[in-house]
Amino acid sequence: MDIRAHNRAAWDKYVQEGNPWTVPVDAAAIEAARRGEWSVVLTELKPVPRAWFPPLDGARVLALASGGGQQGPILAAAGARVTVFDNSPRQLARDATMAAEFDLPLRTVEGDMRDLSALADASFDLVFHPVSNVFVPEVRPVWREAYRVLRPGGLLLAGFMNPVEFIFDHGVLEAEDRLVVRFSLPYSDADSISEEERAARFGAESAYEFSHTLEAQIGGQLEAGFLLTALYEDYTGATAVKDYFPSYIATRAVKLGQPTAPAS
Repeated sequence: MDIRAHNRAAWDKYVQEGNPWTVPVDAAAIEAARRGEWSVVLTELKPVPRAWFPPLDGARVLALASGGGQQGPILAAAGARVTVFDNSPRQLARDATMAAEFDLPLRTVEGDMRDLSALADASFDLVFHPVSNVFVPEVRPVWREAYRVLRPGGLLLAGFMNPVEFIFDHGVLEAEDRLVVRFSLPYSDADSISEEERAARFGAESAYEFSHTLEAQIGGQLEAGFLLTALYEDYTGATAVKDYFPSYIATRAVKLGQPTAPAS
C-alpha cells in the first residue's frame, strides 16, 4: 500500500465532497486580516494565541500540510510571505485560487510532509503545522525537516491528535456517538483494523490515519533540536469524546541549539 498516494487521492476526493477542512475562507476574512483582525487554528476550535506568532509583516511562513485555502491565505493577508506545502493537488488548488483572486504573496508546493527537500535550509521564520501528521505513519521526520528549513530562532507551531483518541472504536463512535474502548496504541489504519472492516465503516477511499505517541510528538520535537515554549489542549465539537478529554494538543517551539540524539 502506497499510503501517500492513497491519502493524496482521499483528500482530493474530500475537496470534491466539500469537507469542512477544504473550504476556503471568504473575502470578508481576507479583508479583516489585511486590517490586522485575524485568527487561525492549529486544532479544531481554539484559535492560536496571537502572542505565539512573530511579527508577520514580511515573515517567511511555511504552512506545512496545511492546504485548503484557510490558514495560508489568512497569514498571507496579514502580511506574511507564505508557502503552502501539501500532499493534495486539489487542496493546493484552493490556496492558489485564493492567492490569484486576492493578490496574496502565497505559493504552493506539492509533496510529502516528511520530505521537504524541495525547500532550502533555514529559509523560513515560521512553520505552521495544523493537525495533519495523523495521515503519515512516521512523525519524527516531520520534526527534523521542520527544524532544517527554519532559520535559527524560527518558530514551529504544531497541532496534533491526543493519542488517547485512538483507543476507541470510531465505527461505533461515529454511528452511535458512544465510546467503546477497543484498540491498543499506537493505532494504525493499516494494521489495527482489517481492510474489509475499514472499508465497510469509513469507505475504501477514506484517508488512512495513524496515532503517534506523545514521545514521538513532543519528544520528537525536542530530539530534533526544538525548545518547547508553550502548549495548550483543545476539544472536538463533533463526538462523545468531547465530554471526557481533549482530542488535540498544540505546541509552540523555537529552533535553538543543535539536534540531539535520543537518550539510550
